[in-house]
Amino acid sequence: MLAALLLLGACGKADNAAGKGPQGPVTVGYVVVQPSSVPVEQDLPARVSAYQISEVRPQVSGVVLRRLFKEGGVVHQGQTLYQIDPSLYQAQVAQASANVQSARASAEAARARANRYRPLAQMEAVSKQDYTDALSQARQAEAAIAQNNAALRTAQINLRYTRVPAPITGRIGLSNVTEGALVTANQAESLATITRLDPINVDIQQSASDLIGLRRSLSQGGVSPTTAQVRLLLPDGSDYGYTGTVQFSEVIVSPDTGAVTLRARFPNSQNILLPGMFVKARFAQSIDTLAFLVPQSAVTRDPKGNATLWVVGPGNRAVHRTVVASQTQGSNWVVTQGLAPGEKVITQGTANLRQDAQLKPVPASAPQRIEAPPAGTQAQPAGRRP
Repeated sequence: MLAALLLLGACGKADNAAGKGPQGPVTVGYVVVQPSSVPVEQDLPARVSAYQISEVRPQVSGVVLRRLFKEGGVVHQGQTLYQIDPSLYQAQVAQASANVQSARASAEAARARANRYRPLAQMEAVSKQDYTDALSQARQAEAAIAQNNAALRTAQINLRYTRVPAPITGRIGLSNVTEGALVTANQAESLATITRLDPINVDIQQSASDLIGLRRSLSQGGVSPTTAQVRLLLPDGSDYGYTGTVQFSEVIVSPDTGAVTLRARFPNSQNILLPGMFVKARFAQSIDTLAFLVPQSAVTRDPKGNATLWVVGPGNRAVHRTVVASQTQGSNWVVTQGLAPGEKVITQGTANLRQDAQLKPVPASAPQRIEAPPAGTQAQPAGRRP
């Protein structure tokens, strides 16, 4: 019984030592926040589109004799892709050239006749009507030369079109025709498609409501526009590694999606971005000059998802505050509402804080003072008992 009484007494003393007695102020670490210029970043859905696309079609009819490119390879502007049978068009060039020579011969005879009739008409050896008819025939012969020259140029152009060239430089896809196939001028089906992938465009979709909010913020002050440097997140979540610039913004809201399209341009020398790929664009359209950068360790979320933090209030009392923190920057939350310049935000020692608790605030990460042991005591060597 004596042992049991001694044990109960020892437990009571331990409970008193565990905190039932009076406690002093809670030591917390704080940082003083000041407004700074923070880019307002957004993550928006986007889709990759080609910088240039060209569908190769024949401009003359004929049988394809040869295909002069490798499918899937890179072709250069002006490079011959297909050779169409030129026999018919060579004959047309020869015929047009002969017509030009014939017209020149007729024109030469007509000019000579008109020149002979001129002095005879002045001497009234021939009638003036005969001279007028000879002069008209000479001019008609000159016009016939011009007409036949135009026909010759047309025949030469058609002969040149039997070599189907690449309109742009880029990567060519599959060939839709083979050697021996008959093609016609201006046919609906293309022979092949060339796509230029470097640089490449990315079409970003921004909702009309976000765009209106941005313009309202710019008009009210505190937010300034910035040059939109865009970064991309690939479908696997990795960063693309290159930045692009916004080229323009559409002036029409899509009736299907209620969004406005912004087009950005990126380098794509390694052909990582392909047309039709869905990506995520991250960029800053404005800079908030009245935002606060608060360490992430100071901000928590309540059950409703609102951001909350502790600040040192008047009389060194703990004050629980609800703020607006919708994005992060590095290791900080960007707080846009709920703080005032010069306030002390508690970043350390927030685990057991309560509203209006007495605080002993110290700068965050301040070194702790270690007091010397009382005089007359000595540390005992390890392994020895006093």
